Amino acid sequence: MDLQAARTAMIDSQVRPNDVTDRRVIAAMAAVPREAFLPAAKVSLAYADVAPETGPGRHLMAARDFAKLTNSAAIKETDRVLDIAPGAGYSSAVLARIAGSVVALEQDEAAAKTVRDTLSKVGVSSVEVISGALKAGVPAKAPFDVIFVNGAVEDVPKAWVDQLAEDGRLVVVVFEGLVRRARVYTRSGGKTAWRTPFESAAPSLPGFERAEEFRL
Repeated sequence: MDLQAARTAMIDSQVRPNDVTDRRVIAAMAAVPREAFLPAAKVSLAYADVAPETGPGRHLMAARDFAKLTNSAAIKETDRVLDIAPGAGYSSAVLARIAGSVVALEQDEAAAKTVRDTLSKVGVSSVEVISGALKAGVPAKAPFDVIFVNGAVEDVPKAWVDQLAEDGRLVVVVFEGLVRRARVYTRSGGKTAWRTPFESAAPSLPGFERAEEFRL
């Protein structure tokens, strides 16, 4: 399998036609080898229009969804980015090419080690990888200009929004009934607003299910 040709085909068929206008996002995705972030048995799925599992509860987001979500974040070269639940670290590797700095947050030290090891294999040394509760974010490193979430959630923790800098953006896929839509939260003047630029098929991120309400 010619993986370089497959990566180019992915960009041309799944990214460029889907309103991804930031050329830096396209260039970063063209440079980062998705196959390096998958188990050996799933390398053949690296450039297919799917979201293969990289480990328990973690997926490599389909290129179309990942590119559109990253594009929606409008990341600048000076931005400080928090990358939540990167799994094997693909998102962190791409974000590191377009942002000023990246902090990757995984749920425990074993998961964080996976991110560090995989990033090291592809030559990315600029990402700071931290372990801790995903819902808590990383308050010690806040504020962040951009918070990027790898997966769909039912509830968006207040802590994430609180860790945005002035004019910061939180990009995340949220369940709205049976539909999943990308949301871009913005924080300005102490107020928060959000918009939904597109529907998404991003896999669920475990641990963010809405608590069931008790009814008589």
